[in-house]
Order: sequence, then structure tokens, then C-alpha cells
Amino acid sequence: MEGLSYARTPRIKIRELKDDYVKFELRDTDASIANALRRVMIAEVPTIAIDLVEIEVNSSVLNDEFIAHRLGLIPLTSERAMSMRFSRDCDACDGDGQCEFCSVEFHLRVKCMTDQTLDVTSKDLYSSDHTVVPVDFTDPTGLDSNENRGIIIVKLRRGQELRLRAIARKGIGKDHAKWSPAATVTFMYEPEIHINEDLMETLTLEEKREWVESCPTHVFEIDPVTEQVVVVDAEAYAYDDEVIKKAEAMGKPGLVDIIARQDSFIFTVESTGAIKASQLVLNAIEILRQKLDAVRLSEDTVEADDQFGELGAHMRGG
Repeated sequence: MEGLSYARTPRIKIRELKDDYVKFELRDTDASIANALRRVMIAEVPTIAIDLVEIEVNSSVLNDEFIAHRLGLIPLTSERAMSMRFSRDCDACDGDGQCEFCSVEFHLRVKCMTDQTLDVTSKDLYSSDHTVVPVDFTDPTGLDSNENRGIIIVKLRRGQELRLRAIARKGIGKDHAKWSPAATVTFMYEPEIHINEDLMETLTLEEKREWVESCPTHVFEIDPVTEQVVVVDAEAYAYDDEVIKKAEAMGKPGLVDIIARQDSFIFTVESTGAIKASQLVLNAIEILRQKLDAVRLSEDTVEADDQFGELGAHMRGG
């Protein structure tokens, strides 16, 4: 319809924020944008991960390929990943991915000299760049001593040795999961729950309790004073329709009305530790904006071709 605008201004509200976890609301948009943001966070926000391993000595029980694979899955601090070059686009090293602009070098040299089993961990990796190191999962309280050792790569017995050189490069999760900065990214439609109070009053206290217990998650409870059913956590609703089916089985259809809001989403984001969860969201928004700019530019190019015909295509080298 002429004059009708579908322009929206999405809004974000942070509910909970930690270094590796963020929960936020995304409002005034639709599912296509919400899912695009989710997919960008998982597959297109760049991080740094070990991509090339040159093993000099390996007398451990694990073969070279196994160790290289385990090294690649160790999350590395990647705050500078957005400003780094992809190795395939780097002109400083002719694309071999071994220069300061597109890579970081690691070394590991460990040998077991005692009868006690030696754990080789991510803490034994030495980086050429102090800003790109294995993520530290040490418990700040010091209560869990098992996490103070880092991520175990291999275990060595007396006389066994491991020496290697590794190159870490910038990449995205679309190319390999080791570059994905997200442990998990989920979103759900925000539910609106309305209880028909008139119908609810026709139920006995035992029937109310039975109806409340039919919900697998703790969404409803009975007020001990008024004996009325109240909503205590609408977002715990899993869209399983159990309470609706129970109401119909009790002969009370319409007892509750549950609507999924089509323009409001609740996101839960967990980071691997490569970058902070908040930075993961910001980087994803920036990448999504760049993609939209590229689409807009291509549309402008098509319009120019329509306007100038062969001349426009010739000016672009077509």
C-alpha cells in the first residue's frame, strides 16, 4: 500500500550480564531479524583459534592429528580479532597466514621427568602476543583446584615428551566450529498469559492445584492467602500446551489464554570465553549492519544499471 512504512526501531534491554553470559530482551522487530542476529553470533563473529600445528617431538600416547585437533578447540582471547586480517586476505605474508597482522605463534615444550603423570594443559602454551592467550578458566575463589590447571591437552609419563609450534589465525564459525565464540545462543517469543478469573472461580481448591501441577515448569502457583491462581514466571512457559489440554480435559476450555508476542524476544547468550558475551552481541550487531549496508549498496548498483544501462555496467568493469 502506498505510503505505508514498515520501518522499525528495535530496542534492547539487558536483564542479566556476566563476562560469559548475557540475557536480554529484543523488542519492536520480527523473527527474521532475531534469527539473523542469532545466526551471526554463532557463525560469523570472528575469533582467533589454532589452525596450523607443526609437531617436532611427540612420544605421548596420542597421535599428532589428535593433539592438533585438541589444540584447535582451546578458546583463545580474541578481543583483537575484529581488527585482524583474514590470512587469505593478508598482503603482508602473501596469504600464508604467518605474520603479525593475521596470525599469532604459540610454542609448547614439555617433558615428564618423574614417575608421576604430568598433565600438559593450555597453561603450557606460550604465545608471541600477550593479548592472545588461552582463556583462563581459573576459579577466582580458589575452591575448585581442578580448574586451576587449565584445559588438559595430553598426559605424559616418565620420559615422554611433546614439542610443537602452532599458528593461530582469525576465522569464523561458518568455516569451523573452533572459531565460533558462542557456546549457545537461544531466543524465545515472550509469552503473554491471561487467566480467565471467572472460570477459575468455578474450580475447587483441589482442581486448581491439579491444574497448576499439570504445567511441567513453574509458571503458576496458588496464593496461600486468597487461594487464587497467579502467574509467577511467565517466561518459564515452554509452549507445551499442557495447561491448555488440562483445562479442556476438565471441561473448562478458555481457562487460560497464552499468546506468543511476535515482536518481542528473550535472548540467552553464553560465550566460550574467547570474547565477553556483551562484546559478542555488539560485534554481531556490527556485522549484521555491515551486511545490510552491502545489500543496500547492491540495490543502488542495480538501480544505476537500470538507469544508465550498458554504460553503468561498463564503468563497474562488467
